[in-house]
Amino acid sequence: MFFFLAKILGFFALPSNGLIVLGLVGVAVAVFRGARAGGKLVVASLILLAILGFSPLANALMLPLEQRFPAWDESRGAPAGIIVLGGAFDTVVAATRDDIPLTEAAERMTASAALALKYPQARLIFTGGTGTLLYDGPTEGELARRFYASLGIAADRITIEEESRDTAENAVLTRPLADPKPGEHWLLVTSAYHMPRAIGTFRRVGFAVEAYPVDYRTRGIEDLARPFPSLGEGLRRGDTAMREWIGLVMYRLAGRTNELFPAP
Repeated sequence: MFFFLAKILGFFALPSNGLIVLGLVGVAVAVFRGARAGGKLVVASLILLAILGFSPLANALMLPLEQRFPAWDESRGAPAGIIVLGGAFDTVVAATRDDIPLTEAAERMTASAALALKYPQARLIFTGGTGTLLYDGPTEGELARRFYASLGIAADRITIEEESRDTAENAVLTRPLADPKPGEHWLLVTSAYHMPRAIGTFRRVGFAVEAYPVDYRTRGIEDLARPFPSLGEGLRRGDTAMREWIGLVMYRLAGRTNELFPAP
């Protein structure tokens, strides 16, 4: 139930969707109640869209998420296992194309493959089913199996979990598969902006993973002064960041994490 509710509410919580709805409401008000009141809503919608799309606001929302966990320190020793969260495959496109389509989070896959080759004794666990409501297609687990095989990573090193639909289910279903032993180092590979919520869910199920953030969208503090060259780019980043902040709040309220903003 939480999964379906989150998907539905998530659509309206995205800033770009909300601002477009505001503009459409303004048009409706202008038609049925008066041009003056409706016009104000339309103008407000356009101004707010421009601010979010062109100004550095989206970077300001993204940066605290990405800076929360530092890069992994390999001096800690070789990992016993590598856990990779789904989100890097386009399962909708894969349903009709004989391909392994990657999203902008593709570094989750390329980085985990590089780690698997660097640490040949480490187990590799990919966790991800399907997170869509409206379209059918292969699970991310199926695509991950094909992806790693294409790079020559032995199948007996790989465990695929393909029932999970969100980050909390990733953690719940992966822990028994990993069965971590005391003293083992297990890396968690996911996008840097997603790492706080992901770490929180794994801590909630008693799995002390170590953050291996990838897929950075910002360069650092200097991006607080960098506007976007196109409206779409800024809106996309703002939506990504806001969805993650809302996800942190919702997961804490639902008891899926023990902390609002997990830290190292």
